[in-house]
Amino acid sequence: MDETLLDRLGASQYLLITSYRKNGSPVATPVWVVRDGETLGVWTVADSWKVKRIRARADVLVGPCDLRGNPTGNQVPGTAEICDPETTAHYRALIKRKYGLSGRLTLLGSRLRRGADGTIGIRVTLTP
Repeated sequence: MDETLLDRLGASQYLLITSYRKNGSPVATPVWVVRDGETLGVWTVADSWKVKRIRARADVLVGPCDLRGNPTGNQVPGTAEICDPETTAHYRALIKRKYGLSGRLTLLGSRLRRGADGTIGIRVTLTP
């Protein structure tokens, strides 16, 4: 595992996660990212299309990007998995710590709008 790459991706403000439709066409989405040990953690809406695509096909590409999803570095292959409620709660705590006030406000708004089960964590393991 390239620790430098994992550190860089985990420290970036946004991660561009590219998942794949059933027909194989890629769909890239910018998301907040946190480092969780040897993996990257992402938090998203539970019924989003990216979650549906990852459930169907776990291979993804990830790389740093800006707020609009414009890549700011190379994308690397990884494997994504949908997390259980405990891991999702852990990712929420990491997001609060990393993103400060904007993270707390976003999480609060999401919880008020969707409830605690309305969002889910995605664990991304980089492929060597």
